[in-house]
Amino acid sequence: MAIDKLDADLIALLTDEPRLGVFEASRRLGVARGTVQARLDRLMRSGVIRDFAPTVDSVALGYPVTAFVTAEIAQGDTDAKVVEHLRGIPEVLEVHTITGAGDLMIRAVARSNADLQRVIDRIVSDPNIARTSTVIALATKIDHRSVPLVSASAEA
Repeated sequence: MAIDKLDADLIALLTDEPRLGVFEASRRLGVARGTVQARLDRLMRSGVIRDFAPTVDSVALGYPVTAFVTAEIAQGDTDAKVVEHLRGIPEVLEVHTITGAGDLMIRAVARSNADLQRVIDRIVSDPNIARTSTVIALATKIDHRSVPLVSASAEA
């Protein structure tokens, strides 16, 4: 979906201040309240904005260790089974199908390095996971973000 500068400005504003109301957003952007509401509705309907959920900081929640686990899965019709298994592990935050040496890239968190071993043990307890490789993130230099992408898309 194509977005324009007003869409990008609205997304940036709500990213910075997610609790901001439609009326205040319209005042700050200098457009009518109905325009902001219509833009929000269109952005949500199209899937550009997926939700207004709070962003949870896993470190503040007591999970300071972040790891990326590459998993190789058994060939065949096992992908859905493995994904369902991983969905049952609360410390697994994301799972992506990837190209390269592995099949899945898993972002997981743990309370400590020792606790990470427990999380990895749960991950590999599925018999359809043939092998894993894990790297531990030492520091987050750029956290998950979308506003620069939104701005670039509006300029294109």
